[in-house]
Amino acid sequence: MKTLGTTLALTFLTAGAVQAHVTITVDGDQRCITSDGVPDHDTGPWRAGATVQEQNHRFCMDATPELTDTITQSVHISGITLTGIPMRPGTAEYYDPTSERGYSRDPSSGWNVEGVGGLIMDAQNAHVDGDGMYHYHGIPYALTGTLDGTLFGYAADGFEIHYVGDQVQSSWQLKSGERTSGPGGAHDGTYVQDYEFIAGSGTLDECNGAMMDRSYVYFATDTYPFFPRCFKGTVSSDFIGGRGNQPPRNGEG
Repeated sequence: MKTLGTTLALTFLTAGAVQAHVTITVDGDQRCITSDGVPDHDTGPWRAGATVQEQNHRFCMDATPELTDTITQSVHISGITLTGIPMRPGTAEYYDPTSERGYSRDPSSGWNVEGVGGLIMDAQNAHVDGDGMYHYHGIPYALTGTLDGTLFGYAADGFEIHYVGDQVQSSWQLKSGERTSGPGGAHDGTYVQDYEFIAGSGTLDECNGAMMDRSYVYFATDTYPFFPRCFKGTVSSDFIGGRGNQPPRNGEG
């Protein structure tokens, strides 16, 4: 897939005959992944009425990424899998004692709800947003169990994302003790602020990256942060807004 000017068209089928069409192209310095956003495994259940809807995903990123002197954060989508499903580990929900659910999109509490452990996910650590866009918050073992090798997908800055199970360890750890504000209680992973980066406590850096075969790559991990949440290359604008560079639907401009 690294050969310039190549196209790889993939079709994934489930027992229910749901098709997830994925095309990966590399042209010059850009790699683009297009898909309908429908996974090749079972999904749900979630809240009543929540279903997977076909999407017009098109995410392009640097095909020849290089490390920069800065780290980019607050990127809506971390990357996209080889099967065309976005990785979106973060959430827009915050602890809110005035809400019936206990959280809302009011960030004033400062306690950001973690997707895995804080919200309802299916067996693949995923759910859909209000537009039916299916996305992973954590590791989809139905996918990692079928990988041909370790390449899992591509990050927002173009670097590869690999899954190697417990061969690498995140350096993000749960804080000890009790929360001193907000929801109170023990740091149990319900909120992003329950974690802290402790350099050297694992094998990966703060962005869940490390050198592999003399190249810098990110890793998808079984524990927080699951996918990279900061980036050491140049992030594509397709990932910042969260829906990719979608082509017009039905001929609309």
